Amino acid sequence: MGHVDVNAVSFTLPDGRPLLDEVTFRVADGTTTALIGPNGTGKTTLLRIVAGDLDAHGGAVTRSGGLGVMRQFVGSVRDSSTVRDLLVSVAPPRVRGAAEALDAAELAMMESDDEPTQMRYAQTLSDWADAGGYEIETLWDVVTTAALGVPFERAQWREVRTLSGGEQKRVVLEALLRGPDEVLLLDEPDNYLDVPGKRWLEEQLAATPKTVLLVSHDRELLSRAADRIVTLEPGAVGATAWVHGGGFATYHDARADRNSRLEELRRRWDEEHVKIKTLVQTLKVKAKYNDGMSSRYQAALTRLAKFEEAGPPQETPIEQKVTMRLRGGRTGKRAVVCEGLELSGLMKPFDLEVWFGERVGVLGSNGSGKSHFLRLLAAGGSDPDIEHRPVDELPVPPVKHTGLARLGARVRPGWFAQTHDHPELMGRTLLEILHRGTDHRDGLPREPASRALDRYELAAAAEQTFDVLSGGQQARFQILLLELSGATMLLLDEPTDNLDLHSAEALETGLAAFEGTVLAVTHDRWFARSFDRFLVFGSDGRVYESDGPVWDETRVVRER
Repeated sequence: MGHVDVNAVSFTLPDGRPLLDEVTFRVADGTTTALIGPNGTGKTTLLRIVAGDLDAHGGAVTRSGGLGVMRQFVGSVRDSSTVRDLLVSVAPPRVRGAAEALDAAELAMMESDDEPTQMRYAQTLSDWADAGGYEIETLWDVVTTAALGVPFERAQWREVRTLSGGEQKRVVLEALLRGPDEVLLLDEPDNYLDVPGKRWLEEQLAATPKTVLLVSHDRELLSRAADRIVTLEPGAVGATAWVHGGGFATYHDARADRNSRLEELRRRWDEEHVKIKTLVQTLKVKAKYNDGMSSRYQAALTRLAKFEEAGPPQETPIEQKVTMRLRGGRTGKRAVVCEGLELSGLMKPFDLEVWFGERVGVLGSNGSGKSHFLRLLAAGGSDPDIEHRPVDELPVPPVKHTGLARLGARVRPGWFAQTHDHPELMGRTLLEILHRGTDHRDGLPREPASRALDRYELAAAAEQTFDVLSGGQQARFQILLLELSGATMLLLDEPTDNLDLHSAEALETGLAAFEGTVLAVTHDRWFARSFDRFLVFGSDGRVYESDGPVWDETRVVRER
């Protein structure tokens, strides 16, 4: 088995801001430890330090056992890499090196078939066998069959971008949980998974003998799978760690008790500080007129110096206060009308009417076409009028379909993209983006822009570019742009995936006050409780409505 020891780890960002301040905790053999905290406190950075991708600026990390890592980008891969490439990227280092050498030798064979190249190719085949390559291909066959429903031989050259986010996650999770590594680092493993997938993950984490450190914001998963909780608490000189030795069921009460205790200790320290300073001032005055008081005055000064040198007790953690002011506006009574709509190769034809002001949850398994449906509406429907153009600069990929999807009068769609893939925002700072207006959004002067960022707890990141933000910070900024855009219909694709608990609650509050229509794809069982009705993409290819959430639809049955 393996373990992880994080001992007084500190890290400072390139702009000089402290991110982590002497973070200390241990992940014991065979336990599942959840790492939580507000967006931007350094959870992903800390996992990268543990994985060896980054060097800490202070402290040390020690670990034992082989290390398997799921990084946060899994689920949003949109390049030309294949399923085989994805599996190789999470394989043990020796297998990974042998696979890279074999790929290079095969490429060389295609360019030149001389004897030295053939010998090199033969050697890489031998190295691949010695590294356990053929054994791991057998494992990968089990992985792709379980995750995608097809054997490795058929799946290996499929481009990862053709998989849904949940399918990408499931492939990597299957490989890591079934693989040889004793220690797993999982950065938001539940993102993109549908509810059956989340339930599967909860069961696997509860049953696995591996040592697991994971980042998650899903309260159901935390309560079912985590043995202990490590919280990164933001502070003025970087985040510190607080360890709750129990599960999530007792976490909130324990944290409230701890914060109350810290407040009491700080109050007592302040009272004692005032008391000693008052004594010093009193003795100073008396010492001027009475030489016998000089020794007592010096003793009081020494006591004050030692008291201040020891410093106050730990500060009470800074609480996040995210405020979202989603406004919207009046539209026609029928916001969305679908007639005989068929998403090509995904769902059978269906009809739908969504009325102004409704909150519709779009549910179903991964790969069933939910995101395609939202993208179709985000583009304005089948034949959009000028008034139905998207309210932001994000290009919306076309969706093949037959039938009709039409938006109502004055409906302006605002789209929250699940993958946070915003090429138009890359390389630009948050203030720059807000300063520059668009056809649908007025530019903001510096002071109003700073106030808006402050409401979303993004003021400290104002001069950072969009692409260096954490996933949760990117999600909050996307929602801020929707707030400023004038959208009258929100199309939210897994909006809570990267949001911390405070931000998710703020989003729910903001949606309750939004004057307009909301359609949201979600696998968040808590978030779904706030919706009026549900559109379910069934495993048999039918789209049907339900008054309550339906979480047990499995993978759509179709030719693969």
